[in-house]
Amino acid sequence: MTEITWQRLTEWTYKCIGCRSCITEYKKTFPHHRFDYICPFDYQEKSFTYSPAGKIRVISGMLEGIVPLDMHAAEILYMDPLCKACENDCLADHGSHIVDMFVVARERFVEEGILPPKVKEFLENISKYGNPWGEPAVKRAEWAKNVKGVKKYKRGDEYLLYVGCIESFDPLGQKIPSAFAELLATVGVSFGILGEEELCSGNDVRLLGERGLFEMLVEKNMKTFKDLGVKKIVTLSPHDYNAFKNMYPEYGDMPEVIHYTQLLHELIKNGKIKLSSFNAKVTYHDPCFLGRYNNIYDEPREILKSIPGIELVEMKRNKENALCCGGGCGNFYFGFLNSKARIREAYNTGAEILAVACPSCGTMLESASKENGLEDKILIMSIPEIVKKTLLSGT
Repeated sequence: MTEITWQRLTEWTYKCIGCRSCITEYKKTFPHHRFDYICPFDYQEKSFTYSPAGKIRVISGMLEGIVPLDMHAAEILYMDPLCKACENDCLADHGSHIVDMFVVARERFVEEGILPPKVKEFLENISKYGNPWGEPAVKRAEWAKNVKGVKKYKRGDEYLLYVGCIESFDPLGQKIPSAFAELLATVGVSFGILGEEELCSGNDVRLLGERGLFEMLVEKNMKTFKDLGVKKIVTLSPHDYNAFKNMYPEYGDMPEVIHYTQLLHELIKNGKIKLSSFNAKVTYHDPCFLGRYNNIYDEPREILKSIPGIELVEMKRNKENALCCGGGCGNFYFGFLNSKARIREAYNTGAEILAVACPSCGTMLESASKENGLEDKILIMSIPEIVKKTLLSGT
C-alpha cells in the first residue's frame, strides 16, 4: 500500500455522494445488482452505518471533527473483512480506494490507542510472539513432525515453503501444509520451511492499520529471505501471498512469489503430478485475497477440472462476485453469518465437496457447516488434500 495523506482521504470521502448502490435495501434501484446484497456486513447488521457508504460517512465525520475518535467508531470501522466486494461493485471513481480509506482511518485508531479488545490482542500477540495466538515459536513446525520430506530450508532449495500462521497452529489449517508438502516431496520438488524462524507476513496487521508493526515484520522477513539466499517463495495462504506480492516490494527486492495453486497447476500441466479418477461433484470457493485482490481465478479451477471424474459446479456468486467467508483481516468479527450464508450456497449446488484454497476460508466454512448442521452433507477439503487423495501411486 502506498502512502496516503489525510488530504487525499478527505478528497475520496467527499467523492462518495451516498448514492446507496452498495446498500442492501436499495439494490433493486440499481440494475447492475445481480445478487441480494453486496456488503455482507451491511446485510448482517441491517444498518446504513455498517454499509460501505456508512463507514465512509463515519470517516468523513472523523475528518470534520463531528464523529469522535472513540471505541464505538473503532468497532464500526474494524467490523469489516476488507474483502473488496464494495470496490468491485462501486459506481463512483473513488471505488478503487475504499479499502485504502478504511486502512488509513484504522491507522488513526492505532495511533490513538483506541482498539477493540480482539484487535489489540491480535496485534500484541504478533508483536511478542510472531503469531496471533501467542504461541511459542517452537510450535510452528509441530505439524511437520510426521510429514514426509519436510526439512528446514537450505541455500539451493528451489522453493521456500512459507507455511503461515493458521497453517502452523490451527488443527484444521495444518491439513494444508501436510498435504502440500507430501505432494512436493513425492514428485521431487526441492523445498524447505523456516520452522520456528518463520514470522507472520503481516498482511492482516497492515490492513488493521498497524503500519509500524507491519514494517518491523517486513524488515525481519526480508532479512531472513536474503540471508538464506531465497529465490522463490510458495505461500499457502492468499493473505501471505498478497503481502509478499503487493506490499513487500515497496521496501526492497523480493524473491519470486507464487501461490501454491499456481505451482500445483504447473506440476499437473507438465505431467509431474499424475492423477487417478475421483468421482465427486465439487464446488470451489474463491478466497478474496486470491481472487479480488490478485485476480487468480483459473488455476484452482483448472486443477479440479484436471482430476478425472470430478464434476465442477459453480455457486451463484463466483470469481469476482464470490461471497466473502468473513475471515479477512484477522478473522475477528462475526463471520459466522457470512460463512453460514456461503456454506448454504455451496450446499445448494448439490456438491458433495466444497474445495477451498485458503486456510482462513477453510476454518470459517468448517465452523459454519457445523453451525448449519451440514457437516455430514458437504465435505470441506483444501485443494492439496483433494489432489493428494487422487495422486496415482508411483508418481
